[in-house]
Amino acid sequence: MTGPEGLDRRGWNNEPGEQGGPDFPRMIEALRLLQARMTGASPPAETVTETSETLEKLAAALEPFTVPEAGQIVGHRTDLPGRCQAMAPPVHIEEWDERHALGHVTFSRFYLGGNGAVHGGAIPLVFDEVMGRLANTGRPRSRTAYLHVNYRKITPIDSRLRVEARFEREEGRKRILAGALVDGETVVADAEGLFVALKPGQP
Repeated sequence: MTGPEGLDRRGWNNEPGEQGGPDFPRMIEALRLLQARMTGASPPAETVTETSETLEKLAAALEPFTVPEAGQIVGHRTDLPGRCQAMAPPVHIEEWDERHALGHVTFSRFYLGGNGAVHGGAIPLVFDEVMGRLANTGRPRSRTAYLHVNYRKITPIDSRLRVEARFEREEGRKRILAGALVDGETVVADAEGLFVALKPGQP
């Protein structure tokens, strides 16, 4: 199943975006790789100094292009995993409609909590991203009001995990959704979320 034509852009979008040019996704992936490599590294002092100087130069190079939130690219590229938000684990959506979404995610070492397990705080980021976008797909915008996550098993880093989300029901402005994170045939975490449709004029 693929995304239907005319899908609400607050959901998922198959059409490549143009913001940032063709290398913007490459830049974000390079940043994600840097985060993972930095987390797993134990470099000598001189490499730390050189890397710090390089990162400071890169930050300075981007500073003149700072724009208001509405004009930034990160968070608005619905065609890319995580909408280019490097903080969030990159979820790749494979199929969806207004009632369900299915995809996969791999937590890099950047999300390591310890002993090969994903940090517990990173898992709700996946559920909030996928369930929140599903809650808005084909519907007026809503915000997360409640997200309950059950940690069933250890979630491993560097493993391809299945992500599932489904729209359970709607009660007035309330939208109730459920999700699961699966390693092979094992549910490592599941979640229930409440999303509330915004009133006119609400940010």
